[in-house]
Amino acid sequence: MGASSWIPDQVRYECAVNIEDLVKLEDVMSQYDLGPNGGLVFCMDYLEKNLDWLQEKLRPLIKDHYLIFDFPGQVELFTLHSNAKNVILEMANKWDYRLTAVHLVDAHLCSDPGKYVSALLVSLSTMLHLELPHINVLSKIDLIESYGKLAFNLDFYTDVQDLSYLQGYLDSDPRSAKYRKLTKELCEVVEDYGLVSFTTLNIQDKESVMDLLRIIDKSNGYVFRGIEGNINEFNKLAAAPTKWDYDRTMAIQEMYMRDDDDVNDSDTPR
Repeated sequence: MGASSWIPDQVRYECAVNIEDLVKLEDVMSQYDLGPNGGLVFCMDYLEKNLDWLQEKLRPLIKDHYLIFDFPGQVELFTLHSNAKNVILEMANKWDYRLTAVHLVDAHLCSDPGKYVSALLVSLSTMLHLELPHINVLSKIDLIESYGKLAFNLDFYTDVQDLSYLQGYLDSDPRSAKYRKLTKELCEVVEDYGLVSFTTLNIQDKESVMDLLRIIDKSNGYVFRGIEGNINEFNKLAAAPTKWDYDRTMAIQEMYMRDDDDVNDSDTPR
């Protein structure tokens, strides 16, 4: 499914099925005097009511194509409204598509404790709302420190370790200090569920893209194709990590995060 025409030319791509052939955001905004967010909700609702159109467009592609559905980034579609969820569950439950939700979060948010906690809450809410195998991704990992140095090692943020360590940094910010109790309670909600973690992505790095693809393929079962009846091979694939811890976090940190001799590694929670 393709992107809307207001997306800049440099990030466009050719798509096999374009939702603009069914409904166009600009037309909806103009006709009903809606902003971008309201227009996107309308478009998704219209798609939900015309799923037969989408199914017919996808039918020729099912047999020998790997489908990627590129959804808009507005979080309201996946946390507050049910239309996107209904479209996705229709494909998963009635069309028998094996789907994985891939949720992209800008990596540089980790440099701001308040924004990182917000990203955790959006990720958790989306996971609970969509009810799919779910991969959270710190995207643009090569720009992770573009807005400031991280307080902890990368694995603190990818593995969502003890969030109480963030409290001191939040208290030092006058904008968030007065919400200390609320932030503490929200962090405890994230930790109590124990669902949120992140992998990383640099879209310019082919190996990084392939690492993410392997994780997705494992989550939706695509990795097990062709081994029906071979229980040993199944168990081997199911139990094996897609990547060792060093390659998953420390190697990425060494590549994209500045080394600072003034930072004591012992202060980083493990």
